[in-house]
Amino acid sequence: MAAGSQYVIVWEFRIRREVEAEFVEKYGPEGDWARFFRRSRGYLRTELVRDVADDFRFLTLDYWQTEEEFNEFRKQNLAGYERLDRELESLTEQETRLGAFWTGIKS
Repeated sequence: MAAGSQYVIVWEFRIRREVEAEFVEKYGPEGDWARFFRRSRGYLRTELVRDVADDFRFLTLDYWQTEEEFNEFRKQNLAGYERLDRELESLTEQETRLGAFWTGIKS
């Protein structure tokens, strides 16, 4: 990919109404996932966005320097990744990986 591009993984979440504040805390840029990802030098940041028409639908955007950096981190930290996913699954009704994308696309 072009120099300056970033690898972004996008997840969609439908959350339970009664846990909205906890979800925002855990999945936001200073939350549990972001702290976990910060163990990798290749991790850049996490953004949490809310749907303008549906208060209980969110997207997370996890930014990495490269796809390889993410894959290596996940491979080396798989047990912790799966543990954290299990710990937080009660906050969501549905979780869908929408895909991975590159930033900095030029025509």
